[in-house]
Amino acid sequence: MMPWAGKIITYMNFHIIDPKTGKNTIIGIPDEDEISDRLTLEGDQQNIRDFFSLNNPNARYDYDFGDGWKHEIVLEAILPKEPKVKFHKCLAGARSCSPEDCGGSGGYEQLLQIIKNPRHPDYREKITWLGNRFNAEHFDATQVCFDSPTKRWKLAFEHGI
Repeated sequence: MMPWAGKIITYMNFHIIDPKTGKNTIIGIPDEDEISDRLTLEGDQQNIRDFFSLNNPNARYDYDFGDGWKHEIVLEAILPKEPKVKFHKCLAGARSCSPEDCGGSGGYEQLLQIIKNPRHPDYREKITWLGNRFNAEHFDATQVCFDSPTKRWKLAFEHGI
């Protein structure tokens, strides 16, 4: 559960029903070469509270088009704002996130199988790539940090990545 507020700024896309039109809407960063019957709404111009609600709690988040991660998001509650808390707060979760560029869900499952088996021919290479440690079962909500959307935007689009 997260107390959602603020602008949607992402490198990827959200797919959500627009409560005003009832149509599936894409929010993210429009692709100039996009060929689709639906245009992508610019994420930095949208307020997430205009889309997510307890009456419209579902969305899909597509992350890393190359690896093809698709996340189903369900808004479970809207919590009151906490004083002195600037950004979203993670309240709960399960398992560690996958390493970047591991090949999507199929590549991640393969990676997990390899690192479970020290006799696998790719074991040493994968363990080294993971920094000699990785615990897929580890999760600590207090270690989850959300970046400032404004800073992320500047980093990605004004200064380059």
